[in-house]
Amino acid sequence: MSGVTRRPWAAPVSGQLARGYVPIGEYAAIGDGRTVALVARDGSVDWLCLPDLDSPSVFAAILDADRGGRFALAPEIPAEVQRRYLPDSNVLETTFTTGHGVVRVTDAMALPGHGLGPTRELIRRVDGVAGRVPMRWRVMPAFGYAASSTRLERRGGVPVALGGRDALAVCSWGAGAAQIDEEAVFGRFEVQESESALIALCAAHQEPLVFPTREQVEARLEATTVYWRHWASQRAYDGEWRDAVIRSALALKLLFHAPSGAIAAAATTSLPEEIGGERNWDYRFCWVRDSAFTLEALLRLGCPGEAEAFFWWLLHASQLTHPRLQVLYRLDGGERAPERTLELDGYRASRPVRVGNDAAAQTQLDVYGDLLQTALIYAEAGGRVDAETGRRLAGMADLVCRIWRQPDSGIWEVRSEAVHFTHSKMMCWVALDRAVRLSDTGHVPARHASTWRREAVAIREFIETRCWSQRLGSYTRHAGGEELDASVLLGVLLGYGAEDPGRLATTVTVLQRDLGRGPLVHRYSGEDGLRGAEGAFLCCSFWLADALARIGRADEATELMEQLIALANDVGLYAEELDPHTNELLGNIPQGLVHLALINAAFSIAAASDR
Repeated sequence: MSGVTRRPWAAPVSGQLARGYVPIGEYAAIGDGRTVALVARDGSVDWLCLPDLDSPSVFAAILDADRGGRFALAPEIPAEVQRRYLPDSNVLETTFTTGHGVVRVTDAMALPGHGLGPTRELIRRVDGVAGRVPMRWRVMPAFGYAASSTRLERRGGVPVALGGRDALAVCSWGAGAAQIDEEAVFGRFEVQESESALIALCAAHQEPLVFPTREQVEARLEATTVYWRHWASQRAYDGEWRDAVIRSALALKLLFHAPSGAIAAAATTSLPEEIGGERNWDYRFCWVRDSAFTLEALLRLGCPGEAEAFFWWLLHASQLTHPRLQVLYRLDGGERAPERTLELDGYRASRPVRVGNDAAAQTQLDVYGDLLQTALIYAEAGGRVDAETGRRLAGMADLVCRIWRQPDSGIWEVRSEAVHFTHSKMMCWVALDRAVRLSDTGHVPARHASTWRREAVAIREFIETRCWSQRLGSYTRHAGGEELDASVLLGVLLGYGAEDPGRLATTVTVLQRDLGRGPLVHRYSGEDGLRGAEGAFLCCSFWLADALARIGRADEATELMEQLIALANDVGLYAEELDPHTNELLGNIPQGLVHLALINAAFSIAAASDR
């Protein structure tokens, strides 16, 4: 049992609770398929956007501890903390042990039911386990990324927070008298063994608020727990690291946007890749580059419904810009994602705080390979590719033939000058190779297949002559350079047809040696047009484990996987990066690409071990 990182709970001064920041790795995520809340180890909900994951925030203390808004709930006295997800669920359980007794807090976002209920509902139940523990709670909404005014009032005796088109009811039972001051709804109570208290935040967006009964809230909490356990029990994986694989599947399910079928890259925006730095990006979009890994993981896990929804969402979203693909799309399928800066202090003064992402307008040639690989996976799994979809896929392959010779911004969305990135060229080869394979099986028209074959040969010749360093014994980051890039590992994972297959194997060795630091792998060497540095990108480490398994080094892959599994936070979640000096998680959390890479690496290692 470990001590909680406490943000001071001094006696209220004008109702204010003094607080700071906790490490990014001390957050757990709960969600309902539409939005995600982050809960810190000290019991504070520091991030929640309403009504959807990519909507403006109502709680954003993770990005501005003073003004961002939060829902604090914890003992009034010092406590040790231990937490977990209830087995095979996205319901969080936090146990506070104090000198006076023990309490357990259960947190969940209620899943939609059949009856009348709130649009979104955050449920927090406090159960007395032993002794008597004084508790304190405080709901401090800050609508619209803390830019909108908040009005607090009572309706039928229930405290309600209003901000623009949003409303939030604070319903409580057994949690003391709910009081209101200028900026918050708050209360104090004591819980003893076998007693329980319940607080539910019931949200509405441009619609009437619903005030539930305690029995209805309790029933939805139970139904939500049952749903998650049933969903996890259906996942088709019982191999090594099952707990980590199922936790990753559950994390991805949190990022799944149920109304559309899209999957967000992460639940947050602007959590820094370097404390105090400028590498702070909004990841609440769906990236085409993640699509093949997403579909492969969903199918391997036995999630045909989610896989089907995701594939067709991707096809519908990309139709807006056909035959050109955008780097990312909004969760509703929209193509516009203008980047702007918010007036928030940033996590531990890491500014700017951004919403939107200008990478949407970049040229990234790799996305065509990602989408055509996704289509091949879907078709080979028995999915039906209709004639119109086949024509669109063929049109993308034709476009690749015309544009692959252009420089681009690459998979990592660098803000420096465009160059001929090796990974981008490899993915152009993948695009044309998959188009040929789809045409061979009748899924896409074959009238231009000879052109696709010819251009694929030309792409491979470019890579083999201009993107290979004889001195390093490795493919390089870009044509004519000597820098390295971990994204080239995807050449192994996606079956790039190297002229000499041994080149891929030696590249894996060089990347592991020169970009690695223990189990961690940095993304690349060289400039990227941004100030400062970043941590080790965790998905690259899992890609390395996956690649090692595929080239016959399964024992090394297994050892690396063991080390990487141990780097998750206490509830099994990963952020985007990890500081190799402090092991502190950095960047947005939970990060979908990392969890996808973990799942696919586990399957690859299992397959290699069976051979």
